[in-house]
Amino acid sequence: MNTSLTESGASPVAGKTVLITGGTSGIGAATARLLLERGHRVAVTGRDSGRLRAFLDEVGHGDRVLGLIADASDRESTNAAVVSTVERFGALDTAVANAGGASADHFRTRSAVVDDGDPELWGPMVLANVLGPALLAKATLPHLEPTRGRLVLLGSVAGIKNSPGNLYSATKWAVVGFAENLRLHATTRGIGVTVVNPGMIDTAFWHGHVPPIAMSPDAVAGAIAFALDQPTGVDLNTVTIRPIGQPV
Repeated sequence: MNTSLTESGASPVAGKTVLITGGTSGIGAATARLLLERGHRVAVTGRDSGRLRAFLDEVGHGDRVLGLIADASDRESTNAAVVSTVERFGALDTAVANAGGASADHFRTRSAVVDDGDPELWGPMVLANVLGPALLAKATLPHLEPTRGRLVLLGSVAGIKNSPGNLYSATKWAVVGFAENLRLHATTRGIGVTVVNPGMIDTAFWHGHVPPIAMSPDAVAGAIAFALDQPTGVDLNTVTIRPIGQPV
């Protein structure tokens, strides 16, 4: 089920309409803030109603922001979020598949997760990281075609540089592969596809073990905004962004 946590009925303004999954914290929240500052209309999804309400209260811009309770790994929930966004703002220009992360066991063991990790934690991670972007693409392509819009997928440096026995890394390799797979299809419909591969970012992803060189999520938000700002007819496909000091 999808539930809206913001007011409706405001007059439309210039700018693009962007839907961001997992938009209440980290990279998603930073992207939403930046796009709202630049005058765009933004819908964000989250699974926690309290966190979503707190984020909406923080960012303001009530006439240009929509909060939706939705699970990115659930088809009906994703479809409802897309429909609600289009109904609220009239169209969709960009969808950002941001929801996802690494299961906590990736940070509890010094050996390979496939050896000493907890398989009970893997299912939700795989569904969010791999199924989630595919569900978002299926739901948004019909709306992005008339606007000649763009899909942005959040990959990872871990999706282009293998990490031994690391299932999270494997899920992000899947995202990177899906981005190219999707591009081949979407470009024939006038839709752009960008995969953004962040390195170490200071977010809750690290479960309390943030590397000292980690960048602010604002840096990745800037890369996503850059992809949105490409001229008509230009498809920026891959952006990899690391902090200085990250050799891998």
